[in-house]
Amino acid sequence: MKLAAIDIGSNAVRLLISEVVEHTDQNPDFIKTVLVRVPLRLGFDVFEKGSISVKKTEQLVKTMQAYKLLLDVYGVRNLKACATSAMRDAANTAEVLQRIKVEAGIAVRVISGEEEATLIYENHIADYMDAAESYLYIDVGGGSTELTFFSDGKLVFKKSFNIGTIRLLKEQVSSENWEEMKSYIRQKTRGHHHVTAIGSGGNINKIFNLSKRKEGKPIDLELLKQYHKELSELSIPERMQQFRMREDRADVIVPALQIYINAMRWADAESIFVPKIGLADGLIHTLYEEVISRKAVAK
Repeated sequence: MKLAAIDIGSNAVRLLISEVVEHTDQNPDFIKTVLVRVPLRLGFDVFEKGSISVKKTEQLVKTMQAYKLLLDVYGVRNLKACATSAMRDAANTAEVLQRIKVEAGIAVRVISGEEEATLIYENHIADYMDAAESYLYIDVGGGSTELTFFSDGKLVFKKSFNIGTIRLLKEQVSSENWEEMKSYIRQKTRGHHHVTAIGSGGNINKIFNLSKRKEGKPIDLELLKQYHKELSELSIPERMQQFRMREDRADVIVPALQIYINAMRWADAESIFVPKIGLADGLIHTLYEEVISRKAVAK
């Protein structure tokens, strides 16, 4: 079974196509077949001007048309397409989504911050970890940060904050925004034992790769702080050269680290696992459950 997900984020638009291998005696395997990322950076328009520009709209429509062609070539029949923070805030979202539907043949749904946090959890990463521990999922995007907290195998909270890498670059995050996030995390994680973070997003994946950690091994908070200090002292061209980063990664990685570090500090988390998950993965898992449900009803 082939399933696909499109994530229209504030920084990039991603297409993920996965092959689902089902087993009779265990959970299915989700094998990533295609992962395409186009850094459209819609948030630069929205968080500064309030809407998506004509140029960005054209680029987005063309990207979605290209994705539709790929879906056709791979024979994908089941797709879930969602948009997040930038589209939540843009004044012309309805107009842009209508163009995508007409010109690319793809229906896109704008999801709330809390729904986004839930979809991140749909990867069920914590299922493979110690049920007696506490885990804070931290997903950092261009426009928002989604937090989901589990302790003793139970959901304690899921919350979205309008603190993201592009908002920080555009100086759209106030001290009040930070204080709200700080108070919320401290209050909600207080009294829960030994919190470990689980990070998702391209920036934490880049740091994980730079750290040379083995798959499944966590990164210490102190190492994140070291990377933040080192990268903060470099210009964007220097980051690109010394750490082999694209420009659209080099400018957002420092604010991303700031968010991860703060969230971990406020939750008293000393380390973070980086299992290479994201919203698109969560969409695939949710889509699979929907397809299975439809098949069961049809029988």
